[in-house]
Amino acid sequence: MAMATRNEGSKVNSNINVTPMVDVMLVLLIIFMVITPMLNNKVNVDLPKTDSAVVMEDANKEDAVTIAVTRDGHIFLGGDQVTVDDLGPKISAKLENKTQKEVYMRADARANYGKVMDAVDGIRSAGVSQLGLLTEKREETVSTTGN
Repeated sequence: MAMATRNEGSKVNSNINVTPMVDVMLVLLIIFMVITPMLNNKVNVDLPKTDSAVVMEDANKEDAVTIAVTRDGHIFLGGDQVTVDDLGPKISAKLENKTQKEVYMRADARANYGKVMDAVDGIRSAGVSQLGLLTEKREETVSTTGN
């Protein structure tokens, strides 16, 4: 009688299948690409829409000083909520080592005008030389008439 032997060791595949890893990495890349622009503006406000908006590239920099005034009147310096009285000293502390004293304001379109002006007064009391009011460009609608 002969003994049957199985040679399973020669069938082992030692290659690593990287396709699932690539799929996961692509999904993570897409998620981070979508999330990253949202992280810059920590406070969500509905910016007013204007026709003559000017692009301010410096407002997107990481070290830019940004003030946000929400619809309910809260004032935020970056992502931290501040009061009107604390706004001036905190801004001057952030601008202490900068040569260009520029601050950007993001105010909600339905924010109380008085609260926005209080924030502007606090910014000006810090010795800011330039104040940029951030808005969104109104989308152009093309109307066609059928003749």
